Amino acid sequence: MSLINTPRQPSSSGWRAILWIRDLLFLAGVVALTYVGYTLLEARQTLVVADQVIATAAAPADGSSGPQRLAPLHRGDVIGRLDIQRLGLSVPVLQGTSSRILRLGAGHIEGTPLPGEPGNSGVAGHRDTFFRSLKDIRTQDEILLQTPGRVLRYTVDWVKVVDPADLSVLAASGDTPTLTLVTCYPFYMVGPAPRRYVVHAQLRE
Repeated sequence: MSLINTPRQPSSSGWRAILWIRDLLFLAGVVALTYVGYTLLEARQTLVVADQVIATAAAPADGSSGPQRLAPLHRGDVIGRLDIQRLGLSVPVLQGTSSRILRLGAGHIEGTPLPGEPGNSGVAGHRDTFFRSLKDIRTQDEILLQTPGRVLRYTVDWVKVVDPADLSVLAASGDTPTLTLVTCYPFYMVGPAPRRYVVHAQLRE
């Protein structure tokens, strides 16, 4: 009698189960890649729309000059485009912070002033997409926020990590226009993040 144990081969039903799992994993991969590709395409189209909105408003039809005030906005409306050149970040900014809006770009936090208005304007974005590069931001970095008819230039003055319940970072300190970018933290973490990463910047005259 042989002392060597011969590995048992899977039964026909076992092989069918293995093949079924393989096919299911392959299908899940295809679906995931399709979803990511579609989301990236939507985000790219949203950035194009933002540029069109900015370009159209840059030359008012009535021939008026000077910065144009943002019209009353509805959720999902384009506010402008946010750029941080040193980080290679360029993202459309939309009104609201619903899950769909944050798939397409960054979202203006409702209840905070619009960019350029007196007070502290809040903008949120996902850490695993558009705001991932914020992990490398530094004080004195320049943030450009181009809205219809106006380019707002901000300088980063502080960066901190806070608890999600800490809303003091969105409070205004006087009437000076400021900008606060918010994303989840830590950046590299699977599942819901326990803290928030906050970038605060002052508007330059």
